[in-house]
Amino acid sequence: MIDIHCHILPGVDDGAKHTEDSLQMARNAVLQGIDTIIATPHHLNGSYNNYKIEIIEAVKQLNKLLNEAGIPLTILPGQETRINGEIITDLENGHLLPLNETSGYLFVELPSNHVPRYTKQLLFDLQVHGVKPIIVHPERNKELIEHPNILFEFVRDGALTQLTEASIAGHFGKKIKKFSLQLIEANLTHFIASDAHNVKTRGFVTEYSHRVLTSEFGPEAISYFMDNAYAVVHNQLIVGGSPEEIKRKKFMGLF
Repeated sequence: MIDIHCHILPGVDDGAKHTEDSLQMARNAVLQGIDTIIATPHHLNGSYNNYKIEIIEAVKQLNKLLNEAGIPLTILPGQETRINGEIITDLENGHLLPLNETSGYLFVELPSNHVPRYTKQLLFDLQVHGVKPIIVHPERNKELIEHPNILFEFVRDGALTQLTEASIAGHFGKKIKKFSLQLIEANLTHFIASDAHNVKTRGFVTEYSHRVLTSEFGPEAISYFMDNAYAVVHNQLIVGGSPEEIKRKKFMGLF
Protein backbone atom coordinates (compact mmCIF):
# COMPACT_ATOMS: atom_id res chain seq x y z
CA MET A 1 0.00 0.00 0.00
CA ILE A 2 1.23 3.50 -0.84
CA ASP A 3 0.97 6.54 1.42
CA ILE A 4 1.41 9.67 -0.68
CA HIS A 5 1.61 12.26 2.15
CA CYS A 6 3.86 11.86 5.18
CA HIS A 7 6.31 13.91 7.24
CA ILE A 8 8.77 11.12 7.91
CA LEU A 9 12.05 12.82 6.98
CA PRO A 10 14.00 13.60 10.15
CA GLY A 11 14.65 17.14 11.32
CA VAL A 12 13.29 19.04 8.34
CA ASP A 13 9.87 20.26 9.54
CA ASP A 14 7.31 19.58 12.28
CA GLY A 15 7.33 15.86 11.54
CA ALA A 16 9.98 13.37 12.67
CA LYS A 17 12.49 15.17 14.88
CA HIS A 18 15.40 12.76 14.40
CA THR A 19 16.25 9.49 12.73
CA GLU A 20 14.87 7.29 15.52
CA ASP A 21 11.51 9.03 15.13
CA SER A 22 11.64 8.31 11.40
CA LEU A 23 12.43 4.65 12.03
CA GLN A 24 9.61 4.31 14.54
CA MET A 25 7.19 5.93 12.11
CA ALA A 26 8.40 3.52 9.45
CA ARG A 27 7.77 0.52 11.71
CA ASN A 28 4.26 1.76 12.49
CA ALA A 29 3.55 2.33 8.81
CA VAL A 30 4.56 -1.24 7.96
CA LEU A 31 2.23 -2.53 10.68
CA GLN A 32 -0.60 -0.65 8.95
CA GLY A 33 0.18 -2.42 5.66
CA ILE A 34 2.13 0.41 4.04
CA ASP A 35 5.18 -0.53 1.94
CA THR A 36 5.82 2.78 0.17
CA ILE A 37 5.71 6.35 1.48
CA ILE A 38 6.14 9.61 -0.38
CA ALA A 39 7.95 11.95 2.01
CA THR A 40 6.34 15.38 1.70
CA PRO A 41 8.01 17.94 3.99
CA HIS A 42 6.53 21.41 4.31
CA HIS A 43 7.85 24.04 1.93
CA LEU A 44 7.37 27.82 2.00
CA ASN A 45 4.74 27.68 4.76
CA GLY A 46 6.33 30.48 6.76
CA SER A 47 8.21 28.12 9.05
CA TYR A 48 10.00 25.63 6.82
CA ASN A 49 11.73 25.68 3.46
CA ASN A 50 12.63 22.34 1.89
CA TYR A 51 13.90 22.53 -1.65
CA LYS A 52 13.95 19.76 -4.21
CA ILE A 53 17.65 18.88 -4.08
CA GLU A 54 17.65 18.77 -0.27
CA ILE A 55 14.62 16.48 -0.12
CA ILE A 56 16.03 14.04 -2.65
CA GLU A 57 19.24 13.70 -0.63
CA ALA A 58 17.32 13.28 2.65
CA VAL A 59 15.18 10.55 1.07
CA LYS A 60 18.31 8.76 -0.12
CA GLN A 61 19.78 8.81 3.39
CA LEU A 62 16.56 7.61 5.03
CA ASN A 63 16.21 4.71 2.60
CA LYS A 64 19.75 3.69 3.51
CA LEU A 65 18.86 3.70 7.22
CA LEU A 66 15.67 1.70 6.60
CA ASN A 67 17.63 -0.88 4.66
CA GLU A 68 20.22 -1.16 7.40
CA ALA A 69 17.46 -1.55 10.01
CA GLY A 70 15.71 -4.24 7.98
CA ILE A 71 12.46 -2.27 7.74
CA PRO A 72 10.58 -3.20 4.52
CA LEU A 73 9.59 0.32 3.52
CA THR A 74 10.55 2.45 0.53
CA ILE A 75 10.61 6.24 0.72
CA LEU A 76 10.01 8.35 -2.39
CA PRO A 77 10.58 12.12 -2.68
CA GLY A 78 7.81 14.69 -2.56
CA GLN A 79 6.99 18.12 -1.16
CA GLU A 80 4.05 19.94 0.43
CA THR A 81 4.23 23.47 -0.93
CA ARG A 82 2.15 26.27 0.55
CA ILE A 83 0.32 28.18 -2.16
CA ASN A 84 2.01 31.43 -3.11
CA GLY A 85 2.29 33.80 -6.05
CA GLU A 86 5.75 32.56 -7.02
CA ILE A 87 4.92 28.89 -7.52
CA ILE A 88 5.15 29.06 -11.31
CA THR A 89 8.52 30.81 -11.14
CA ASP A 90 9.80 28.26 -8.61
CA LEU A 91 8.51 25.46 -10.81
CA GLU A 92 10.34 26.84 -13.82
CA ASN A 93 13.52 27.27 -11.75
CA GLY A 94 13.44 23.66 -10.59
CA HIS A 95 12.82 24.35 -6.89
CA LEU A 96 9.55 22.45 -6.63
CA LEU A 97 9.30 18.69 -6.35
CA PRO A 98 6.37 16.75 -7.81
CA LEU A 99 5.40 13.52 -6.06
CA ASN A 100 8.00 10.86 -6.81
CA GLU A 101 9.97 13.59 -8.61
CA THR A 102 8.81 12.90 -12.17
CA SER A 103 5.10 12.18 -11.82
CA GLY A 104 3.80 15.64 -12.68
CA TYR A 105 1.50 15.57 -9.62
CA LEU A 106 2.25 18.46 -7.26
CA PHE A 107 0.95 19.02 -3.73
CA VAL A 108 -0.54 22.47 -3.08
CA GLU A 109 -1.37 23.45 0.49
CA LEU A 110 -3.90 26.17 1.26
CA PRO A 111 -3.83 28.27 4.44
CA SER A 112 -6.03 26.73 7.14
CA ASN A 113 -8.47 29.63 7.43
CA HIS A 114 -9.05 30.93 3.89
CA VAL A 115 -8.58 30.42 0.17
CA PRO A 116 -6.39 33.07 -1.50
CA ARG A 117 -8.17 34.96 -4.27
CA TYR A 118 -5.58 33.93 -6.86
CA THR A 119 -6.00 30.18 -6.17
CA LYS A 120 -8.23 29.41 -9.16
CA GLN A 121 -5.87 31.16 -11.58
CA LEU A 122 -2.82 29.51 -10.08
CA LEU A 123 -4.33 26.04 -10.33
CA PHE A 124 -5.09 26.78 -13.98
CA ASP A 125 -1.56 28.07 -14.62
CA LEU A 126 -0.05 24.92 -13.12
CA GLN A 127 -2.12 22.78 -15.47
CA VAL A 128 -1.03 24.91 -18.41
CA HIS A 129 2.55 24.09 -17.39
CA GLY A 130 1.75 20.37 -17.47
CA VAL A 131 1.41 19.99 -13.69
CA LYS A 132 -1.51 18.20 -12.07
CA PRO A 133 -2.18 20.05 -8.78
CA ILE A 134 -3.38 18.13 -5.73
CA ILE A 135 -4.95 20.26 -2.99
CA VAL A 136 -4.03 18.67 0.33
CA HIS A 137 -6.44 18.29 3.27
CA PRO A 138 -9.18 20.63 1.92
CA GLU A 139 -11.52 19.22 4.57
CA ARG A 140 -9.59 21.17 7.20
CA ASN A 141 -9.83 24.55 5.46
CA LYS A 142 -12.30 26.85 7.22
CA GLU A 143 -13.47 28.69 4.09
CA LEU A 144 -13.99 25.48 2.13
CA ILE A 145 -16.04 24.03 4.98
CA GLU A 146 -18.28 27.10 4.90
CA HIS A 147 -18.33 27.37 1.09
CA PRO A 148 -17.74 23.88 -0.36
CA ASN A 149 -18.67 24.94 -3.87
CA ILE A 150 -15.35 26.75 -4.10
CA LEU A 151 -13.74 23.32 -4.01
CA PHE A 152 -16.30 22.00 -6.48
CA GLU A 153 -15.16 24.63 -8.98
CA PHE A 154 -11.49 23.74 -8.47
CA VAL A 155 -12.16 20.04 -9.07
CA ARG A 156 -14.50 20.72 -11.98
CA ASP A 157 -11.68 22.69 -13.58
CA GLY A 158 -9.13 19.90 -13.22
CA ALA A 159 -7.60 20.09 -9.75
CA LEU A 160 -7.36 16.99 -7.58
CA THR A 161 -7.67 16.73 -3.79
CA GLN A 162 -6.33 14.55 -0.98
CA LEU A 163 -8.05 13.88 2.36
CA THR A 164 -6.32 13.00 5.61
CA GLU A 165 -7.01 9.57 7.08
CA ALA A 166 -7.32 11.08 10.56
CA SER A 167 -10.10 13.35 9.30
CA ILE A 168 -12.05 10.35 8.07
CA ALA A 169 -11.40 8.60 11.36
CA GLY A 170 -12.86 11.55 13.29
CA HIS A 171 -9.65 12.64 14.99
CA PHE A 172 -10.20 16.27 13.96
CA GLY A 173 -13.80 16.31 15.15
CA LYS A 174 -17.25 15.31 13.92
CA LYS A 175 -17.66 18.30 11.61
CA ILE A 176 -14.49 17.59 9.66
CA LYS A 177 -15.30 13.89 9.50
CA LYS A 178 -18.75 14.65 8.10
CA PHE A 179 -17.33 17.06 5.54
CA SER A 180 -14.71 14.49 4.51
CA LEU A 181 -17.35 11.86 3.86
CA GLN A 182 -19.43 14.33 1.90
CA LEU A 183 -16.45 15.20 -0.28
CA ILE A 184 -16.01 11.53 -1.07
CA GLU A 185 -19.70 11.07 -1.82
CA ALA A 186 -19.66 14.11 -4.15
CA ASN A 187 -16.58 12.88 -6.06
CA LEU A 188 -14.61 15.87 -4.82
CA THR A 189 -11.57 13.96 -3.65
CA HIS A 190 -9.20 11.49 -5.26
CA PHE A 191 -6.75 10.39 -2.57
CA ILE A 192 -6.53 9.60 1.11
CA ALA A 193 -3.20 9.66 2.92
CA SER A 194 -1.84 9.65 6.44
CA ASP A 195 -0.24 13.10 6.70
CA ALA A 196 1.50 11.43 9.64
CA HIS A 197 3.93 13.59 11.62
CA ASN A 198 4.87 11.28 14.49
CA VAL A 199 3.80 8.13 16.33
CA LYS A 200 1.88 9.73 19.19
CA THR A 201 -0.40 12.65 18.35
CA ARG A 202 -0.47 12.43 14.54
CA GLY A 203 0.36 8.89 13.57
CA PHE A 204 -0.94 6.36 11.06
CA VAL A 205 -4.63 5.44 11.30
CA THR A 206 -4.88 3.68 7.97
CA GLU A 207 -6.67 0.59 9.22
CA TYR A 208 -9.33 2.52 11.12
CA SER A 209 -9.97 5.01 8.31
CA HIS A 210 -10.37 2.08 5.92
CA ARG A 211 -12.98 0.56 8.20
CA VAL A 212 -14.92 3.83 8.15
CA LEU A 213 -14.69 4.04 4.37
CA THR A 214 -15.79 0.43 3.93
CA SER A 215 -18.74 0.99 6.26
CA GLU A 216 -19.82 4.17 4.43
CA PHE A 217 -19.01 3.36 0.80
CA GLY A 218 -18.06 -0.30 0.54
CA PRO A 219 -14.70 -1.94 -0.26
CA GLU A 220 -14.70 -0.37 -3.72
CA ALA A 221 -13.78 2.96 -2.14
CA ILE A 222 -10.58 1.50 -0.70
CA SER A 223 -9.64 0.04 -4.08
CA TYR A 224 -10.28 3.38 -5.78
CA PHE A 225 -8.00 5.33 -3.45
CA MET A 226 -5.29 2.66 -3.51
CA ASP A 227 -5.36 2.57 -7.30
CA ASN A 228 -5.04 6.35 -7.46
CA ALA A 229 -2.02 6.33 -5.13
CA TYR A 230 -0.40 3.76 -7.40
CA ALA A 231 -1.23 5.89 -10.43
CA VAL A 232 0.49 8.94 -8.91
CA VAL A 233 3.71 7.06 -8.24
CA HIS A 234 3.74 5.75 -11.81
CA ASN A 235 2.55 8.97 -13.48
CA GLN A 236 -0.67 7.45 -14.71
CA LEU A 237 -3.96 9.22 -15.31
CA ILE A 238 -6.36 9.67 -12.40
CA VAL A 239 -9.95 8.95 -13.37
CA GLY A 240 -12.70 9.97 -10.96
CA GLY A 241 -16.45 10.36 -11.02
CA SER A 242 -18.04 13.62 -12.10
CA PRO A 243 -17.81 16.16 -9.28
CA GLU A 244 -21.04 17.27 -7.65
CA GLU A 245 -21.95 20.34 -5.63
CA ILE A 246 -22.52 20.06 -1.90
CA LYS A 247 -25.52 21.95 -0.65
CA ARG A 248 -24.35 24.12 2.24
CA LYS A 249 -27.65 23.87 4.15
CA LYS A 250 -27.55 20.11 3.96
CA PHE A 251 -23.93 20.08 5.09
CA MET A 252 -24.66 22.28 8.08
CA GLY A 253 -27.48 19.99 9.07
CA LEU A 254 -30.31 22.48 8.67
CA PHE A 255 -32.57 19.99 6.95
